[in-house]
Amino acid sequence: MQGLDPSDLFRVRELLSDDERQVQETVARFVDERVLPIIGEAFEHDRFPRELIPEIASLGLLGCNIQGYDCAGLNNVCYGLVCQELERGDSGLRSFVSVQGSLCMHPIASMGSEEQKRRWLPAMARGEKLGCFGLTEPDGGSDPGNMKTIAKRDGGDWIINGAKMWITNGDLADLAIVWTMTDDGIRGFIVEKGMPGFTTREIKRKFSLRASVTSELFFENVRVPDANRLPRGEGLGAPLSCLTQARYGISWGVVGSAIACYREALAYAKQRVLFGRPLSHTQTIQRRLADMSRRITTAQLLALQLGRLKDAGNMHHAQVSMAKWNNCRMALDVARDARDLLGAAGITVECCPIRHMLNLESVITYEGTETIHELIVGRELTGVAAF
Repeated sequence: MQGLDPSDLFRVRELLSDDERQVQETVARFVDERVLPIIGEAFEHDRFPRELIPEIASLGLLGCNIQGYDCAGLNNVCYGLVCQELERGDSGLRSFVSVQGSLCMHPIASMGSEEQKRRWLPAMARGEKLGCFGLTEPDGGSDPGNMKTIAKRDGGDWIINGAKMWITNGDLADLAIVWTMTDDGIRGFIVEKGMPGFTTREIKRKFSLRASVTSELFFENVRVPDANRLPRGEGLGAPLSCLTQARYGISWGVVGSAIACYREALAYAKQRVLFGRPLSHTQTIQRRLADMSRRITTAQLLALQLGRLKDAGNMHHAQVSMAKWNNCRMALDVARDARDLLGAAGITVECCPIRHMLNLESVITYEGTETIHELIVGRELTGVAAF
């Protein structure tokens, strides 16, 4: 009987189509050859590896599950596998692709005018234009409906004032999808770099997502033409639908982080000798490795079923919340245990668990904290909102 792959105990790869496996293998090769050799240095020196953007774009990974407009048009399982392999490299790289595709290209594709789609989507797919997503505010966090950024009508334009906080890609972006309060409720706008009064400031001194750009956005009487308003970007449901897209990718991506940590812990346990035998020969270590494998396998199957539901048009946002909640907690627990199993070596940049562990402290928080996702699921179970 054929032996089992320690990283795929339930042969999840056999549930994928040939095209899906090819996408995964292509991105995995890119991560192995181009990302892993440099990502430790990038994380250590608080540097986003911008030199990888042209290659990421050339692989068709930006907005890869969007149809038309020079996008790859892959299915959602493929997009999930892209996120998984990129995050096996680093959460910062997956965040970059997720924000570009799910949080910027997706709202333009689903809520924008035909002119906006033609202007922005092909250039964004080629990596020539980069985007960011402005929803979270300094006092906003888990309550986005309480936003203070305001847009006021002024003839054929809008005047935007306010600020956004913790914005991935902010300093890199050529455009920002900005959500504001108006006299008619929440609306989304495309704010372009260089518009007078629109400024950004990178947030430094982070101990998480160091290989990622995180910024503040400031709007001081920014005049935006009505042509830059997203015609169907109205109401709180509009930005929340974008978050559903991004949370879907996260629920896949963190599986990659966990796999990276688990593989390193498994290899270390086999070669590290203590008290006259390898660590892997002890019951305690075998139990810990088996538990990592159990958690990863469960998360893989959860993500795959979520992808199949999404491709069938049957995915519910509460299912995304459960997957994001479960898989982020799984990945953080695996990273922490792998870090501990590696001992002193586990705190160095030469080993990946500490880097993934620190990144996952942000990933488990952004785009809905664990508590928020528990309450989303709880609302669906009971019919009562307890936020």
